[in-house]
Amino acid sequence: MIRVTSPLRGAAVAVLLAATSVFAADANPTQERADRFLALTNSTYQALSKIGGNAQWDALTDVSPLHDAVAETAGQAYAAFNGNPDLINEAKALLLHRAELNTVTIRELEQLLLNAAEGPMTNPKLVTDRIAAEVAQASTLNGFDFKLDGKPATVNEIDNLLQSNDTPLDKRLAVWLASKESGKALKDGLIKLRSLRNGVAQELDYHDYFALQVAGYGMTTDEMVKLNDNFMRDLRPLYLQLHTWAKYKLAEKFHQPVPNRIPAHWLNNRWAQEWDGMAEGADLTPFFKDRSPQWIAQSAEKFYVGLGFPALPKSFWEKSDLYPVPAGDKRKKNTHASAWHVDLIKDLRSLQSIENTPWWFMTAHHEFGHIYYFMGYTRDEVPMLLRTGANPAFHEGFGELTALAASMAPYLKSVGVLPADYKVDPTAFLLANAVNSGGVPFIFWSSGVMTHWEADVYAKNLPAGEWNKRWWQYVRDFQGVEPPAERGEEWCDAATKTHINDTPCYYYSYAIAQVFKYQLNDYIAKNILHQPPQACNYAGNKQVGDFLRSIMEKGKTEDWRKVLKDATGEELSTRAMVEYYAPLMKWLQEQNKGRKIGWE
Repeated sequence: MIRVTSPLRGAAVAVLLAATSVFAADANPTQERADRFLALTNSTYQALSKIGGNAQWDALTDVSPLHDAVAETAGQAYAAFNGNPDLINEAKALLLHRAELNTVTIRELEQLLLNAAEGPMTNPKLVTDRIAAEVAQASTLNGFDFKLDGKPATVNEIDNLLQSNDTPLDKRLAVWLASKESGKALKDGLIKLRSLRNGVAQELDYHDYFALQVAGYGMTTDEMVKLNDNFMRDLRPLYLQLHTWAKYKLAEKFHQPVPNRIPAHWLNNRWAQEWDGMAEGADLTPFFKDRSPQWIAQSAEKFYVGLGFPALPKSFWEKSDLYPVPAGDKRKKNTHASAWHVDLIKDLRSLQSIENTPWWFMTAHHEFGHIYYFMGYTRDEVPMLLRTGANPAFHEGFGELTALAASMAPYLKSVGVLPADYKVDPTAFLLANAVNSGGVPFIFWSSGVMTHWEADVYAKNLPAGEWNKRWWQYVRDFQGVEPPAERGEEWCDAATKTHINDTPCYYYSYAIAQVFKYQLNDYIAKNILHQPPQACNYAGNKQVGDFLRSIMEKGKTEDWRKVLKDATGEELSTRAMVEYYAPLMKWLQEQNKGRKIGWE
């Protein structure tokens, strides 16, 4: 194993802290001390972010023991700095004098402590063990060999078979079962990680790892769970209507009796988080058959350039990994699309596996939303520690807003995906948005299953022998979906979801992002474009770009609640989402007349 000495340990940290204790004869010595401390901290934080980002990138784009070892070593160096007890103590000491510090300084110090809680070197062995376990889990996840009919299968192949309307029901069952095999391989690692993650959080006095993550929102675990329960409460009437319509539609398609709950393998997504392929009148697949993956990637850049943002740097296209690994190539890479701000300055990258499908068209637009958010807050006025979203959901929200805008018929016509004379079925397009990525079923998956299960596992220490039972309890209760076969505790179906392994206690951010996205779209449509929110066109509108930039450029220098209220005039609310789907709700109620609504 390659070993690298941390760039900032022991005596070096003492030098850093000593430098902060030398103040000018200033009217505010506390602010002066904080400024010196944070100048050095931000500089080292940026350097280590670059080292760690490059190492993690290599580990995810070319899975190998060597790259895993380098990523582990880089993670240890990153933790050694961020979690250094002296830095923690200095930040805490400065925060005792909040009244003497400016707002941005306070936010930097609070962010420093949140970063420290991920790897507090008050317990070096715990941190080292956690880093090693995270690397091992990522390697198992990224290197898992899926098989169909005894033959190797890629994740894209599994997803494509589920998404195809031509896959018969017996084959769908085999594909769905194959997609769950990785959970068994990942369960032991996840059990170990639960203990280690809770351990690092408790070092800085958080009850558990879930509590640490929601602290980034200025919320408690109970407050976050309640917020997500409120989302489901507000959207439940719509979801019950949608669920009822969907199960009748699927039963007809597969020539089966109408079930109470939807069998999981009937749906086109491995976790039933989105229900692609159910809105025939808005099926865009034929319009992408002659498009290249490269065209899809470039179209996402053009979306933002048209709004007045700069073109992406040449290095983005050179360093990104945007397309599937060629057939026969032995290289393995992570299959989850992501965006990267490697050095917190100009090194921007994206990891995807773009194919010429509508799903990848929307996904590429989503990921480029992250990239342009990175660019927005990369300013001298935003310190390195605060070069992130106002909260994690803002980042996801900008990505989802871009995908929503790219899915609307007027925009698709303006960029040539749809012919100019294409007759739009408004209900079909609304239905497509409702059931596809980031739609209504997604809320009950993210706010319901994912949020509640991880809160139980981390905050309530749910015994590992009950994980799968609790998982399927929530799938049945929140989603109205059931497994097509018995799922005992030898399985860990939760662990088949990437985020459970490598981005834990985070998925509520995606739910908040959906609500946030509809609020932004509602404001843009009504106040800038003066078009209906369900069918508007952002293309080429510089005012839309100015509005988005005004939010993006702040990074985390202001509280997210203030940023949202200043931008839209309202607090976080499902109002815009409910109104967006009001025409669809009316249509569904007509379709479902005489049917039993829901599954209870």
